[in-house]
Amino acid sequence: QVQLVESGGGLVQPGGSLRLSCAASGISFRNTEMAWYRQGPGKERERVAAVSPGGSTYTADSVKGRFTISRDNDKGTVHLQMNSLKPEDTAVYYCKAATYWGQGTQVTVSS
Repeated sequence: QVQLVESGGGLVQPGGSLRLSCAASGISFRNTEMAWYRQGPGKERERVAAVSPGGSTYTADSVKGRFTISRDNDKGTVHLQMNSLKPEDTAVYYCKAATYWGQGTQVTVSS
């Protein structure tokens, strides 16, 4: 059974930082591209960042220079370091592996 469990969301002031984590089980983690998506209020779900099995990364233009994705193949985890957060980053953030989704973690950026 595939499980993707996100953690690390919360409330942060503009300009602050958060680090999201996703722990994966039930998949061949080392051979799977991992990605983070987000869905803000009234918006479509969008791809934020991805990391290939070999470590190549993709980052959406909207977060480039502020967000960094990384993976730990030994632990089966993927992280999203989010710096210089803006109110428009407020969303539910989802971890994705192949066709599987986590339950999401809420990130709220507000003063």
